[in-house]
Amino acid sequence: MKRQILILTILLFVSHIWAQSDRMNPELLWSLGRISLYDISPNGKTILFGMTNYDVPENKGSRDLFTIPVKGGEPTQITNTPGSESEAQYRPDGKKIGFMKAGKMWEMNPNGSDAQQVSEEEMGSFKYAPDGQNVLFIRDVKYDKSTQQLHSDLPKAEARIIDDLMYRHWDGWEDGSYSNIFIAKYTDGKIVGSPKNIMNEGFDSPLKPFGWMEQINWSADGRFVAYTCKKMRGKDYAVSTDSDIYLYELATGETTNISEGMKGYDMEPIFSPDGQYIAWSSMETPGFEADRNRIFVYTFATNSKMEVTEGWERNAGHLHWAADSKGFYFTSGEQATYQVFQVGLNGGKPTQITKGDYNYNGYVVANNSIVSSRCSMSEPHELFRIDLKDKAVNQLTFVNKDLLSNVKMGKVEKRWTKTTDGKDMLVWMIYPPNFDPNKKYPALLYCQGGPQSPVSQFWSYRWNFQMMAANDYVIVAPNRRGLPSFGREWNDQISGDWGGQSMQDLLSAIDDAKTEPFIDETRLGAVGASYGGYSVYWLAGNHNKRFKSFISHCGVFNLESWYGTTEELFFANHDMGGAYFDDKVPSTYLTDSPHKYARNWDTPIMVIHGEKDFRVPISEGMQAFQTAKLKGLESRFLYFPNEGHWVLKPQNGILWQREFFGWLDKTLKNSAKP
Repeated sequence: MKRQILILTILLFVSHIWAQSDRMNPELLWSLGRISLYDISPNGKTILFGMTNYDVPENKGSRDLFTIPVKGGEPTQITNTPGSESEAQYRPDGKKIGFMKAGKMWEMNPNGSDAQQVSEEEMGSFKYAPDGQNVLFIRDVKYDKSTQQLHSDLPKAEARIIDDLMYRHWDGWEDGSYSNIFIAKYTDGKIVGSPKNIMNEGFDSPLKPFGWMEQINWSADGRFVAYTCKKMRGKDYAVSTDSDIYLYELATGETTNISEGMKGYDMEPIFSPDGQYIAWSSMETPGFEADRNRIFVYTFATNSKMEVTEGWERNAGHLHWAADSKGFYFTSGEQATYQVFQVGLNGGKPTQITKGDYNYNGYVVANNSIVSSRCSMSEPHELFRIDLKDKAVNQLTFVNKDLLSNVKMGKVEKRWTKTTDGKDMLVWMIYPPNFDPNKKYPALLYCQGGPQSPVSQFWSYRWNFQMMAANDYVIVAPNRRGLPSFGREWNDQISGDWGGQSMQDLLSAIDDAKTEPFIDETRLGAVGASYGGYSVYWLAGNHNKRFKSFISHCGVFNLESWYGTTEELFFANHDMGGAYFDDKVPSTYLTDSPHKYARNWDTPIMVIHGEKDFRVPISEGMQAFQTAKLKGLESRFLYFPNEGHWVLKPQNGILWQREFFGWLDKTLKNSAKP
């Protein structure tokens, strides 16, 4: 009954949306179903996926599980509960589907019947061994004493006792617990005996905060577990990206570091089907989190390793072995899109499988096809099948077809712009629905974050270009210097030069676009988050009257104060060239910090920041807002006490959109001269 009431509430909510507009709006955006691709059945015939729907009045989401034939057809919903099911996977024999629910492992028949709880153990997630005889799972283990344990007579004391760095990370405080890997005997729906912790160390696997079960894998025969770990703590952890691939043998209990001596990120190990090799993604440069991702292969027979993608300029991620163990599939950025590629075990130039202005994201390999989640700036994620023989692409799911059937999307087109140093830069232009070239439109320069994160064909639930265009703005979204998918030189140039060529690239993009007769150059705005927020602050002091309004979300305002409060110092050390208190102060602190140009601020600005953002701490937004107010500028501070670097809660997300466009309408759209 509660489920029926919830569905009715959502339908009424969506009906209200349709009564308002045939364009994208915040309420519609949050009513879309969000697909998660999980697995494919052992016989290669059935896809297992999840779909999350958000209940805005209740301010939460719920995920159910579905199956659909690989060849296409109607999806079948196999769970229907008030809570969420996640981490779904087929048991190796195909007779059961395992999944997580409320921190416990469950199983059910492939049609969704006879759901039974398998574990009493609290788990983060799990993986079946290929032989079906064991299950590995992750669980937090307490290694460090809390303040209350150190002072047992003060149970209500609220202080934290901190002796080293990395005491907080992204949006959470260090609590003395670390994610460890456990292995348990498993027999037909039951975990037998006591699980064994194969780490017993105060280190995390997978890596926090974004790593997940792709960083842990079984060998095909179930003899080994490979996992990713950065076995450092405190200051050492804060200044290093030196994660490694560890190989644990079940029979002997021995652990071997097979990437020892490789000082960059080494992650996501996968064993070949024939058991002869293990491959992983590897970055070469210590401390550089956005370095080129290479494919490395370790050969068990010779205890040797080699790079498969040597000489290739692009990244290689999300690796999958070919069924014959003679090569790989992977995803890589290609001129501001993400495509699927393949390469042989012995290297050579990778072959691109998919094409078009799309992002192909997570995928699974099934017999002679690949099933992938795909999106674009105009399409939320759906599942597609790519035939490996003729490269034909067929859409499998249409979860948002009805909701979007009457929504008018704006045209998206490529524009190539010359930069100040004579390079060609790809700029996406997104136009309002029903665009009329004879009208004058206000325009928004979109400043991307990262700083090494492409303006690709992503579908965002916050920085949604179709939402911006639906509000009658032309969007100018450049792939400035520092963004991947255009080669290493383009990607790496930004490090140590935050306020240099990349800022000139942004200005080149808007200066070129505003020459179009349909753009009103008296109504230009600049918006962005993270490094994009930094860009907005920098432009605010250097734009020479180009812009009429700014919005900065979680941006860096003062490089010195940011260095002293951010957590992953390897990032700051690499991109800034070191600390501001080094004997020789890196030039970027002297020339690139936005606060040094605040004397030039003369334009309305909105500052958005979350209290739980520890990557770019809240003080950065507070400094910027205070500067604007003291200079007498029209300004607003949108503060989220329970959000971090992102805005994740439904009602906060809708509020963000309303305030975002309310500010632009007030300071930009309605600022035209009579």
